Amino acid sequence: MELIIAETAGFCMGVDMALHKLDNAVSIPPQGTQHIYTLGPIIHNPQVLAKYKGLGVLQTDGTEPLQAGDVVVIRAHGIPRHIQTKLEGQNITVVDATCPKVKKAQILIQRQADQNKHLLLFGERDHPEVQGLVSYAPKHTIFESLEELQAYDVDPAQTYFLAAQTTQDRESFNTIREYLIANVDAGMTILDTICMATKDRQEEVRKLSRNVQAMVIVGGKNSGNTRRLAQIAQESEIFAIHVETAEELPLEELAAFTRIGLTAGASTPPWIIQNVAQTLRLAFPD
Repeated sequence: MELIIAETAGFCMGVDMALHKLDNAVSIPPQGTQHIYTLGPIIHNPQVLAKYKGLGVLQTDGTEPLQAGDVVVIRAHGIPRHIQTKLEGQNITVVDATCPKVKKAQILIQRQADQNKHLLLFGERDHPEVQGLVSYAPKHTIFESLEELQAYDVDPAQTYFLAAQTTQDRESFNTIREYLIANVDAGMTILDTICMATKDRQEEVRKLSRNVQAMVIVGGKNSGNTRRLAQIAQESEIFAIHVETAEELPLEELAAFTRIGLTAGASTPPWIIQNVAQTLRLAFPD
């Protein structure tokens, strides 16, 4: 068996930065620290979250008051505007680990919303990043597909603008943009908020899927960007499996293939990728 590992597999810059900030808070806590919290899961990877739980890191949703001396690290996905304002009004230390790409998207959306425009956001409505993004646009509509957007009743008196969750599929976004320009407003403002790291990972999966017989995608089942990598691989009509750890590998099914591709989501740590790769190599030696 030949195993080809994607060059873009694993942590992106935003995830790496967020974990670095959390590591600093844990190893060198500010003087007088009582507890260290993350605002929601710092990233979408169960194994990473378990590691920090073992180090005593707690989670909060930001709705309950915290104690003086507590440290709260804002997750990589960002948080709704009103929750961040509430946190900053308390006598606690707030460490903002929002991914710079998400932060940029928040700023761009706010600028358009301040012009009384209505946000059309392509994203998963229950995803924490999306909830944070729409908090910067009082008038907004979230849609998860072109079909859902096509069913939306456009108000001719309203000015719209388009943005996307930073980890959305680039090809789907381009199709949506073309539909809106052709059918709603040719001069509509289009914000390009999809992260380049996301784009690069998706393009590499498409390319790799054309050159292998099977794909293994590693990462949290609750990770939106990982699920999209798995979806792209599955759409290429080859065998594709999404696993969180090596223990989930369907080795009997993978034994039928001699050329396997391996990639991982942006929140998948190196040790999990290495463990999956080692398991495959031991199971199917050259």
